[in-house]
Amino acid sequence: MRASLTGLDRKTLGLWLLVFFLALAIPTAVLIRQAYSELKWEAFHQHRVLAEELSVRINSRFSELIGDEGARPFSDYAFLNVAGDPSANFLQRSPLSAYPLTSAIPGLIGYFQVDARGVFSTPLLPQLDEATTAYGISAQERQQRLVLQNRIQQILSENRLVRSGEADRALTEDALVDRPQRRDMPVETSALPATVAPVFMSSVVDSAGFAAGEKREEQVPAQAAFDRLNVAGGVREQEKKQKTIGKLGRVEDLKLDDHYQADSVDATQGPIVSRLAPLPEKRARKERNALPEPRAVFADEIREATAPLANRVRIDIFESEIDPFEFSLLDSGHFVLFRKVWRDGQRYIQGALIGQQAFLQGSIKTLFGETLLSQMSDLILAYQGDVFSVFSGQPSRQYLSSSEALSGALLYRTRLSDPLSDVELIFTINRLPRGAGGTLINWVAAILILVLCGGFYLMYRLGAGQIELARQQQDFVSAVSHELKTPLTSIRMYGEMLREGWASEEKKETYYKYIFDESERLSRLINNVLQLARLSRNGVQVDLKPVKVSTLLEGTLPRISSQIEGAGFELKLDCKGEAGESLINVDADYFTQILINLVDNALKFSSKTDSRIIDISVRLLRTTTVQFSVRDYGRGVPRDQMKKIFELFYRSENELTRETVGTGIGLALVHQLAASMNGQVDVVNAEP
Repeated sequence: MRASLTGLDRKTLGLWLLVFFLALAIPTAVLIRQAYSELKWEAFHQHRVLAEELSVRINSRFSELIGDEGARPFSDYAFLNVAGDPSANFLQRSPLSAYPLTSAIPGLIGYFQVDARGVFSTPLLPQLDEATTAYGISAQERQQRLVLQNRIQQILSENRLVRSGEADRALTEDALVDRPQRRDMPVETSALPATVAPVFMSSVVDSAGFAAGEKREEQVPAQAAFDRLNVAGGVREQEKKQKTIGKLGRVEDLKLDDHYQADSVDATQGPIVSRLAPLPEKRARKERNALPEPRAVFADEIREATAPLANRVRIDIFESEIDPFEFSLLDSGHFVLFRKVWRDGQRYIQGALIGQQAFLQGSIKTLFGETLLSQMSDLILAYQGDVFSVFSGQPSRQYLSSSEALSGALLYRTRLSDPLSDVELIFTINRLPRGAGGTLINWVAAILILVLCGGFYLMYRLGAGQIELARQQQDFVSAVSHELKTPLTSIRMYGEMLREGWASEEKKETYYKYIFDESERLSRLINNVLQLARLSRNGVQVDLKPVKVSTLLEGTLPRISSQIEGAGFELKLDCKGEAGESLINVDADYFTQILINLVDNALKFSSKTDSRIIDISVRLLRTTTVQFSVRDYGRGVPRDQMKKIFELFYRSENELTRETVGTGIGLALVHQLAASMNGQVDVVNAEP
C-alpha cells in the first residue's frame, strides 16, 4: 500500500477517488431515479383507477337520473292527468305540476313541452288560465308559477328554440278556434280539489294518427332548432367552433403533460379519449295515454271567458311513441334535456331546462369531493371540445379565468355514455403523494449519499495520510542515514588521527571528548529507533511502580546534565517542597528516555539563542497530578505545528532547508511513552 502511494500526491489521489465516487454515484442515482419513477407510475396508475371508478359512478348517476326522466309518460308534461282507468272519470294534477319544483335532478329550472305547431307550454299551469282557481291554486301561487314559466320560455327563446310568449298566446287562441270538433259530453259543474277531482263525462277513444308505429317524417319549422342542437357539422356546430363557451378555451389549448399516457400507448396514435362502457341501449317505446283536452269554442267566447268550464274539457285517449332523451348545452350556458314524442303522426318536444353550475355541483362535484382525487387533482369538464367548468380540491385553484391556468399531468380522459356523449371528463394530477414507498426510497437515497460522501472523505483522508506517512518515512530514512553517516565519518577520522599519532597531546583530549559525545548521540538515536521498532511490533510494555519524584530525578539528572553541559548549556532545576516528596506510578527507564528526548530537542532548537539555559521544573498541580517542565529559550514552535510535532516522523523544517539534526521520532516516542504511563505531554510557547 505504501509503495503504491509513493508516486501519488494529494491532487492525483483526489482525482482518482472522484472518478471512483462518480462510478458508484451515477449508477446508484440512476437506480434510485428508476425506482422512484416506477413508484410514481404505480401511484399514477392507482389514481387512474380511482378516476375510472369515479367516472363510472358519475356516468351511472346520470344514467339513473335520465332513466327516471325517460320513464315518464307523455301525459306528465300536461297540468292535468287522468287518474286510473279513463272510464273512472277522475282527473289529478301531473307529478310535474308541483310547485316549488321537487326533482332528483340538481339545478332543475323547469319542464316544458313544444307541441306540433311549435306552441310552448309547461305543466305548471293549465291551458285555460281561469281554471287555476278551480284547481286550488291561489292568485299569489299562480303569479309565481307564471314567473317561472315565463323564465323557462325566455331562456329557450333566447336560444332560438321557441317563440316569445306573445306569439305563443296568439297562436294558441287561433288553434283553439280552428281545432276540429270532437265528440264530447258536458261535465257536471262541481268544485275541483287541488289534487283529484271527479269528472262526469263520457270518454271517446281516438286512434293514433299513424299505423304500425310509423312516424310521419316531416319537420315542423318551429321545432327545427331542436334538430340542429346535436347535429355534427350543422350550423350550430360551426358557430360553436368559432366561439368557445366561457373563458377557459378549448381542450387542445390546455397545457397538460401527457407523458404518462405516452408511456402506455403508441406515440403515433395521438391523445386517446376513452369512452365508458355503453349503457343498455334505450329505444323508442310506445305507450297508451289519456289526457284531458280543452274543446274548441268560438274565439270571442275564449277572449271573453263566457263559455262554461264544462264545455271546454274532454278526455282524449291516444297512442304515442317516445324517443330516448337527448342532451345539449345551450349558448346561454344552460343544459337542456329533451326528447321527441310522436302523437297522431305529429311530433312534440318534451324536456327539462337545467342550470349548468347547480347541475354540475350537485351531480359531479359532490361525487368528486368524496374521493381522494380531489386532494391532488383537477376535474375538467368539456363539451364538444370546449372547457366549461373545472373542479379542484385546492382552494387556490377554484377560480380559473383562462386555459393558461390549467396545467398538470393528464391522468384520465373519457366521454360519458349517451345521451351525454359530448361531455368529457378530464382528470389532471397536480401532485402525486409519495406514500410509504416514496419515503423509504428517499431515506435509502439519503443514506447512500451520506455513505458515499463519508466514504469518499474518509478514503481521501486515509490515502492522504498514507501518502504523507510514506513521504515522512522517506525523510526518516534520509535523516537516519545523515544522522548515522556524519558522526561515524567524524569518529573514524579522529580515530585514524589518534591511531597514526598525528594529534598533539592538547588535541587528543578534544578528539576523545568529541568521539564520546558523538557515540552518546548515536546511542540515543539507535535506542530511539529500536524503541520505535518495539512499539510498532508489540506496543508499549510498561512496568509502573510508585517512585518518589526526587528519587526519580536523582537517577535521571546525571545522564541529562552531561548532555546539557556537553552542548554548552546551563541546567537549572526547580523541585521543592511537596512536589519532590510526591509519589507517582512510572516506569523509571521510560521516564528517563522521555526526559532525555525532551532535553535533546530543547538543545537542538535553541542552539543559536543567547540564553543558553535549560530549565527543568516540577510542580504539584493537584494531589494526584505532578507536572514536569523542560524549557528552553529558543524561537518556539509555530502555532499551527504545536499538535503536529508529536506525530511520528513529523519535522517542522523541510528536509532540503532544515538547519537542525533529528529524525522526527523523538517527540513521537515521548508522546507514546507518556500516554502508556497514563500521562500526557503538551507544548507551550513562553513569553519571552
